[in-house]
Amino acid sequence: MKKRTRARELALQYLYQRDLLREGLETSAEEFVRTEDAEGSAREFAVELIEGTKEHGTEIDEIIREVAQNWDLERMAVIDRNVLRLATYELLWCASIPPKVSINEAIELGKRYSTQNSGGFINGILDRIKDRQPAGAGGAGDAQDASES
Repeated sequence: MKKRTRARELALQYLYQRDLLREGLETSAEEFVRTEDAEGSAREFAVELIEGTKEHGTEIDEIIREVAQNWDLERMAVIDRNVLRLATYELLWCASIPPKVSINEAIELGKRYSTQNSGGFINGILDRIKDRQPAGAGGAGDAQDASES
């Protein structure tokens, strides 16, 4: 498994637990990924994804609400909601990761860990989020090489 794919899985696991516990998760992102069997670069990227998603959480949720027509964020499947949060962070704040990579990785996470229909649902919402951004937009950016995505 690619390092960044593993990092996204770790980030999703953390965000899922945090969501279920209503932000009562006392373990830090660094502590969480340290206990997992992942290489150093995967752990670093996972922490970056977790911290970035948490830092921009309010804005990310608002963006998802705006584009998810006829869907209430709180009624979405927990995995889908957190895959969308994670991928939205990548799309808007990780400029070095091509949008197509972020979307494809999110679709695969949805298919692997959620329902049969999650891939299409996630794809539709993320395409709308991607289309809202000017070409090359990406917030804070990401200094890591996108070739490992």
